[in-house]
Amino acid sequence: MKNQNFDIIKSSGEKVKFSIDKLRASLYKTGADKETIAQIIDKVRDELYQGISTKEIYNRAFALLKKKKSYLASKYKLKKAIYELGPTGFPFERFVSELLRYSGYETKVGEILQGKCVKHEIDVIAHKENETTLIECKFHSEQGLNCNVKIPLYINSRYQDVKTHWNGNTKNDSKLTKGWVVTNTRFTEDALLYGKCCGLYLLSWDYPNNDGLRDRIDRLSLYPITVSTLLTNREKQFLLSRDVVLCRQLMHDKFYLDHLGVSEVRKKKILDEIAQLCPNKNQ
Repeated sequence: MKNQNFDIIKSSGEKVKFSIDKLRASLYKTGADKETIAQIIDKVRDELYQGISTKEIYNRAFALLKKKKSYLASKYKLKKAIYELGPTGFPFERFVSELLRYSGYETKVGEILQGKCVKHEIDVIAHKENETTLIECKFHSEQGLNCNVKIPLYINSRYQDVKTHWNGNTKNDSKLTKGWVVTNTRFTEDALLYGKCCGLYLLSWDYPNNDGLRDRIDRLSLYPITVSTLLTNREKQFLLSRDVVLCRQLMHDKFYLDHLGVSEVRKKKILDEIAQLCPNKNQ
């Protein structure tokens, strides 16, 4: 067996060791079978050389996975697909709203709420079992831009202002009980400590452990439309502009593909890919 560790160059220019096991784990998360993973690992390992970048390694694995099973390649590029919901944060807010809706919440996006002191525009309002949750979304279109402690500090002050007014208003038939901050990147350690201390719920790509964005997306099969390996960037942006943020939404709004002039043959391939990604699309 060949050496499992290679020198690679990170985007920062730093030279580090890369383990084949990391690549294997990322392929495993897509749901690929052991035989497919082994074949891809062997092929990639044969093409590795000292100094190769992480991006080159994963791009090669993605290309091989796409060739074998395109819908698994879609899962493989999930993190990148979330970034592609930009450059504005609005599609990400829609996406978070849909995640909550499929988790049993009633949701609204971009509502103005009165606080004790001033009015606030709230990204997502979620209702469930006579309780209301306010969700603020912090979207980054570039990797490496994490949320520091200033974000939950600022959002908690807005949440407390709205909460005071909301729970003091007898016309509201639910209690405002929770405030969330959701980001597509990560929180710094101080941000996590502050969120825990003040009672804000923080949700990022991989936090909380086993219940982060990636975990929720995989568990519910709620993949963003940007994961598709068959749609062009122009087509994805068109769909996002029509508030089609989930793959499974396109199964119900197929007419948008006709608007885009997609051929019947290609339409079938696109919908087949989505059907494999979203086996419970009719829920």
